[in-house]
Parts: sequence; structure tokens; C-alpha cells
Amino acid sequence: MSKSDKNNLQVVYQDNHIIVVNKRAGDIVQGDKTGDKPLSDVVKEYIKDKYNKPGNVYLGVVHRLDRVTSGLVIFARTDKALTRLNKMLTTHTEIKKTYWAVTEKGIIKNNDTLEHYLVRNPKQNKSYAHNKEVTDSKKAILNYSVLKTFGKYMFLEIDLKTGRHHQIRSQLTKIGIPIKGDVKYGAKEANKDLSIHLHARKIDFIHPVKKERITLEAEPPKDNIWRECF
Repeated sequence: MSKSDKNNLQVVYQDNHIIVVNKRAGDIVQGDKTGDKPLSDVVKEYIKDKYNKPGNVYLGVVHRLDRVTSGLVIFARTDKALTRLNKMLTTHTEIKKTYWAVTEKGIIKNNDTLEHYLVRNPKQNKSYAHNKEVTDSKKAILNYSVLKTFGKYMFLEIDLKTGRHHQIRSQLTKIGIPIKGDVKYGAKEANKDLSIHLHARKIDFIHPVKKERITLEAEPPKDNIWRECF
């Protein structure tokens, strides 16, 4: 069972249409073959209790974060909100995602735009980045800035321009700076809790119903490496 429960659920924003939470590394957003309790079920229980809802609670999963990743996840509380948010994500309009990452140290520019072509391998649940377009590839774009260098690591802020499978993990590995703990993508060693140091820090979007701009931020996990970043 997932370590999540509604008592330690970190709700960042909620109204009648959406609810946004700060997911902990190790939690799954929706059910999978592991059978672990997903975050979506925890959020449903939270809504049911908080608002004293009879019967089943509607909750739409707008997007997912990898299990090993922490940070902001948006859920829709109405079908209308879900449809509109899905459209925003599909067209990459009216919604902006910013991530923080701690990577292994490498020789890179302080600021750059990365453009690669990603090919997903479903059996491995892994994506491979190529410098040129290849068969079945999808273009992936992100901007990054190096905020700090310390010890063996670098602290990066990343603005996603596309939303591909394992995009940040794959692209950073391609330029020689795998994310700390991400042994799947070439990190030297795993983190003790099997998380990786990738955090969905900020989401800036137009509310799907109210049409107001919403900007939300979430604190990263409390560990010594994240503390060192600040």
C-alpha cells in the first residue's frame, strides 16, 4: 500500500472545480499493476470527508508524475474542468510547468534550450533521446538554468515546453548530467528511499472555469541535498 493517507496529504489549492496537491516521491498518481493505493483515491477520500459528500466522489486525473518524482499534481473535480485542462496540456497553451532537479555535475552551459527526439520503449518503461529525428520519435524541448553548483551536484530549474514520457530524465542524461538517484537513466547510485531528485516546483495556468490565472508552488522534500540547494 502507498504511504499516502489523507492525514498527511499536502493540498496546495482547492475549489469546486480543481484540487492541486504536492505529491511525495513514492506515491503513484493513479492505480497500476502494483496494486498500491493511488494518490487519486487518497484525494477522493479527503474530498468526501472534508465536504461530507454522500456516495461516490468524482475526480479526474489531469496528468501524472513518475512515482519516483515529487511535486505538484492537478486533479479535476468536475468533468468540465477535466476536459478543459486536458486540452490545455495537449496544445501546450495556457499552462506552464517548472521543475527543479539536482543532477550529477557535468560540463554544460549555465542556460540552454535542449531539443531532442525521444523514442519510448514500453517494455523498459524508458525513453531514449536522439539528436536527430528517428523512427517513432517525438520532439522534446525544454529550457534549463543552473541555479547552483555544490559538491558533486548541480541544482537546475527547468521549464518544460513539451510533455513527453520521462522527458527531463532522458534529456538531462543525454547531455551527461543524470538526475541524482536516477539509476534507470544512468545515475551512479540510487537514493536510499528510491526517489530521484526531480520536483515539479511550479504550475502557472488559466483556471479552466473561472478563467483566472493561477500560480502555485510546492516545497521540495525535506532532505539534506534539497536543503543544500538553498
